[in-house]
Amino acid sequence: MAHILITSGPTRQYIDPVRYLTNASSGQMGSCLADACLASGHDVTIISGPVSSKYPAKANVIPVVTTAEMLEAAVDLFPAVDGVIGAAAPCDYTPIIVSDRKIKKTGEGLTLHLKETPDVIATLGATKKTNQWVVGFALETDDHRFRALRKLQAKCCNLIVLNGPSAMNSPNNSIEILDPAGAIVNSFVGTKHDVAVTILNAIEDLLI
Repeated sequence: MAHILITSGPTRQYIDPVRYLTNASSGQMGSCLADACLASGHDVTIISGPVSSKYPAKANVIPVVTTAEMLEAAVDLFPAVDGVIGAAAPCDYTPIIVSDRKIKKTGEGLTLHLKETPDVIATLGATKKTNQWVVGFALETDDHRFRALRKLQAKCCNLIVLNGPSAMNSPNNSIEILDPAGAIVNSFVGTKHDVAVTILNAIEDLLI
């Protein structure tokens, strides 16, 4: 059996003490993946951004808020696990300047200057050992397979799960699992629980 690290949920990048950038990720996919992994006898550690979804009691859950916190926790834990499933949707941008006070309305609008956050899965993929594996997720709105395969290569993933924005905060998902050669290992449409089982089956067949 394997020790599997799962990243899950969104992250938040604060603009001021009360406002932040984020996305609609609910953590449902991460929770279902954890259920599937535990049901197969694997050990599970979850690094989760702020979510309302509940995680399995048998999983070790490490809560984080920002992308930097998720990255720090993942880098710290990765050497001790067999592989990682990157189901989280970390915020890709963060304000260059964060106000230490609530920004007041002026009637003139607000311009934000943003910079990219570090990529969690790419960082882990670049440091994985020969006996470790990395499975990423790609949420795309156009050129789906092409962009997913580019992400797989750029992030040094062993497999990548392609889905779309309809998966956000939904009980269902539609996925394709791609390998480094661009082949579709499997595809599935259904509940996130069944999607999670499909993903885990591919991981067990090809990576564990």
